[in-house]
Amino acid sequence: MAGSRGTTRRMRWGVGLLTSGIAMLLVALSVLTAGNAQAAASTSRPVTTSAGAPSGSAMARVAAMQPGWNLGNSLDAIGSDETAWGNPLITKKLFDNLKAQGFRSIRIPVSWGQHEGAAPDYTIDPVFLSRVQEVVGWALADGLYVVVNIHHDSWQWVANMPTDHDAVLAHYNATWTQLAGAFRDFSPKLLFESLNEPQFTGSSGDAENAALLNELNTSFHTIVRQSGGNNATRLLVLPTLHTSADQPRVDELVSTFTALGDPNLVATVHYYGYWPFSVNIAGGTTFDATTQKDLTDSFDRVYNAFVAQGIPVILGEYGLLGFDQSTGAIEQGEKLKFFEFLGYYARTKKITTMLWDNGQHFGRTSFQWSDPELSAQLKSSWTTRSGTASSDQVFSARAAAITDKTLTLNLNGTRFLGLRQGNTDLKCGRDYTVQGDQLTLTASLLTRLSGTRAYGTDAVLYARFSQGVPWRINLNTHDTPVLQNATGTTGSFAIPTDFRGDQLATMEATYADGTYAGPQNWTSYKQFAAAFAPDYTNHVTTLTSDFFAEVNDGARVTLTFHYWSGATVTYYVSRSGTSVTGTTS
Repeated sequence: MAGSRGTTRRMRWGVGLLTSGIAMLLVALSVLTAGNAQAAASTSRPVTTSAGAPSGSAMARVAAMQPGWNLGNSLDAIGSDETAWGNPLITKKLFDNLKAQGFRSIRIPVSWGQHEGAAPDYTIDPVFLSRVQEVVGWALADGLYVVVNIHHDSWQWVANMPTDHDAVLAHYNATWTQLAGAFRDFSPKLLFESLNEPQFTGSSGDAENAALLNELNTSFHTIVRQSGGNNATRLLVLPTLHTSADQPRVDELVSTFTALGDPNLVATVHYYGYWPFSVNIAGGTTFDATTQKDLTDSFDRVYNAFVAQGIPVILGEYGLLGFDQSTGAIEQGEKLKFFEFLGYYARTKKITTMLWDNGQHFGRTSFQWSDPELSAQLKSSWTTRSGTASSDQVFSARAAAITDKTLTLNLNGTRFLGLRQGNTDLKCGRDYTVQGDQLTLTASLLTRLSGTRAYGTDAVLYARFSQGVPWRINLNTHDTPVLQNATGTTGSFAIPTDFRGDQLATMEATYADGTYAGPQNWTSYKQFAAAFAPDYTNHVTTLTSDFFAEVNDGARVTLTFHYWSGATVTYYVSRSGTSVTGTTS
């Protein structure tokens, strides 16, 4: 991860014997030079031995890790200490609460480079190493499985391997030699992951990238196995290039597994969804068939290559990239459908999942979920399926008579049981009808619940199913939003907006000749929260400085705002230097 996510996440997704010999020589040198750091750390580390060690195959042990959670933006933070990226100090109580939430494993990303001395020793700061050991020990003491890795180092210095091969390999080997020694006696419930999101800068292409990653993974394997103790059989996690599930990347890692022939290895990939949907760009506003197929294709590839061959897979990170900007970048109901399906499909493919959480989801001190609906859907998906619907919103225009409204139910193997408002069960035939997968809310129900028909949500209903969590349906009164003329700058521009009960789905931007304006000029639809964002509290729609940074000076841009009710509104902005004028005509 870089910042709150990872730089490589914006990418879409003969050597072995020689390099192994070189690696072995460097390992031997690193063992000698790293001894001081290990000795210093060992005096205070909370050693957890093999007492109560897990048994069974690697597949069984990784299955026992489901579900998992990432301690993101803490020990991996780049800066003075683990609070540098805004999260509080890690406490034992956090792990107590995560276990109570049902998690069985914790991935602890760690960025080591900034805490290491100079070449050739690359000695890890014993205070920092002791702190990592303390945190790992807390999680293990709660009976949780733990994964420790080399994290942002992947793009900070490991990426330079094509042009600085020997120095990078020596640094990598020295780091893992010290870590293998420092954690050799920790419980077998501790796993090592060789490198987060491997990537290389300045290489000749895929073939060289694959060879370099194989070299690193192989060297990591040799270092850990030769360090003895519990490391002789510890589960080791090896990533694909970019932790991608694309077929060539998967095939490359299969070759490494075949060459190593070690039954205690685990494959890992990451998944942040079909990119247009994941960030809400190019019109990707819904969890549609294309978005679902991207997920099933990805999981099928890793299942066929690894799981079906008896090799366990950890989905080391998953989420939606739009969360980088705002957890509201993806509409709530569509977001819930994505996570419901991901949990279900990963379960059918026997893939252990680890939610990426940089502090957005589970409070590090409050121990509360920021989005209770999301947490409920996640937890449900660990064991069963939930019914959903084509939308979680029903819009009735105040300017028109109220009519019946129909939603399509996605039963997902469940049975529809009924509709409820609060503690009251609504009456089938009077308040709603169901024909096949079509749920129709009657005009009489909508009229009764609309009250004075004030703009916004008038009532909330819940569709109940035979299993899983209920599906919330908001009944909204709206009219087409009204925008007003405005002036501002490229650094700060806000369009006064009377949303009138509606909600913004996406925005298009084009020049007068029809070509696409603004960032990502391969599409007219701009990225939600990155180029534009609604502010319902302050009644404005903002256009960001990033949007204007790629708008031609002197140009007039036509904006088309698309709302979830189906309404569209056209607006115009003209840029002159740093000045911006917005008009409705």
